[in-house]
Amino acid sequence: MHRAPLHKVEDKYLRGNISHSAEEAMREAIVTDNILPPPQRKNFMKLFGKFLESRTRPSLDWTQVEQVPPEQLMDWEALPKCPDDQAVRHELLDKLVILKLNGGLGTRMGCTLPKSAIEVRQDMTFLDMTVRQVEYLNSLYGVDVPLLLMNSFKTDAVTSRLLNKYRQHNLTIHTFMQSCFPRIVKDTLQPLPQGPFAEENEADWYPPGHGDLFQSLFQSGLLDNLIEQGKEYMFISNVDNLGATVDLNLLYYIADNDIEFCTGVVDLTRADQDGGVLTTYKGKRVVVELSQVPKQHLETVAKKFTLFHTNNIWINLRALHALLVEEKLSIDLVTHERVVDRLKILQLETTIGSVIKDFSNVLTMKVPRSRYLPVKSTSDLFLVQSSLYSVSRGMLIPNPGRPYAKDKIPIIKLGEQFVHIQDYLERIPNGVPDLLALEHLTVAGDVVFGANVTLKGTVIIVANEGSVIMIPDETVLEDKVVTGNLRILDH
Repeated sequence: MHRAPLHKVEDKYLRGNISHSAEEAMREAIVTDNILPPPQRKNFMKLFGKFLESRTRPSLDWTQVEQVPPEQLMDWEALPKCPDDQAVRHELLDKLVILKLNGGLGTRMGCTLPKSAIEVRQDMTFLDMTVRQVEYLNSLYGVDVPLLLMNSFKTDAVTSRLLNKYRQHNLTIHTFMQSCFPRIVKDTLQPLPQGPFAEENEADWYPPGHGDLFQSLFQSGLLDNLIEQGKEYMFISNVDNLGATVDLNLLYYIADNDIEFCTGVVDLTRADQDGGVLTTYKGKRVVVELSQVPKQHLETVAKKFTLFHTNNIWINLRALHALLVEEKLSIDLVTHERVVDRLKILQLETTIGSVIKDFSNVLTMKVPRSRYLPVKSTSDLFLVQSSLYSVSRGMLIPNPGRPYAKDKIPIIKLGEQFVHIQDYLERIPNGVPDLLALEHLTVAGDVVFGANVTLKGTVIIVANEGSVIMIPDETVLEDKVVTGNLRILDH
């Protein structure tokens, strides 16, 4: 499609009846240019309507946002044990569906492939590890727990090719696509693309966040099919969260207490910058996205609300279906501003945790950090590839030899030279150092780790500009600051 110059695009939408509201003008543009098919058009216009409302009326009265009372928070350690009965466990798992959010690329790590295709441990990718987990459950209990992948237009084609390797494995895999929405020109509040999605205008589109899961699953027909097959519960998590594994004790508790919606939270740390915190608002539990907190409230929110949302969610499929059929699912809006070709644009997105307020019987659970191990950056990858964990049946197993509280994970801050995964791998040619007794690591500048390096306590390594620090083989650094220049040469 030939793209008109920007001023012509704007002129096209600015002309006409100036009395048209922004919502009417957007609807006219979407329909006239056939930008979205009817089902997605309806969902997009709902979001756009919420956006227009948010400009004049804040979504939250911050004076009424409160902490979650203790009686509304269950501790994971207090879960009763699932009976050690093969028949009970078989019955539970036969009603389960596992869904992984697979819409993102590894762009933060300089990777253009789906993040699920990045190798994590023992030559296994995120997707490999997920498949092994599900396959093990199916084989151990003689069940058919299906794996669902919600892809985006950015990940669908590559993921489909990758799935060919699992054809002979003991599991059923279903994929479906989340919605694809047009970016919005901020100044005109009109769609950036001039026609339907196509390869040549892909940059004008975006996947609208993981809150789109519910409508996309419903419209794909998969939700109805799963219910017809007798499936009752769905466990949802990000594909890069290696701590999100099936917990039979939790599944048993959910089934035994008719829980419609269960979500996990962890203690907020300095590393938790991208996500939401669990709060209460007007008597209901609400997940507030940190990116949407007004600047004047950000410091207060960070200090007051310390329960970070993990995006590990269990949902009763029939309860979800009823809310979707009755159009009672009220997903909150998250607005992001971007710059594309020097043009300010808006992306209207949603998050999965915001629907918590729509379900009747809700369980919010404090879980250990071991159940929330997302890999958003090479610093996170450094952590999960270390001696802090081993791998069994696709699951990360914490090393019991760590001399700190079992839920205390080291803080890792790798500098910009480690950001891209290829650069990262070149700087740890013999693997990640031993981090078993590490509390904090900061690395900046041109640093390369040798073989069998051990880091303990707090370690800071800073190579000055133009300098190189090569940590020799077998080095042990404990509560050390290393600066300057250190290069070991062969001779």
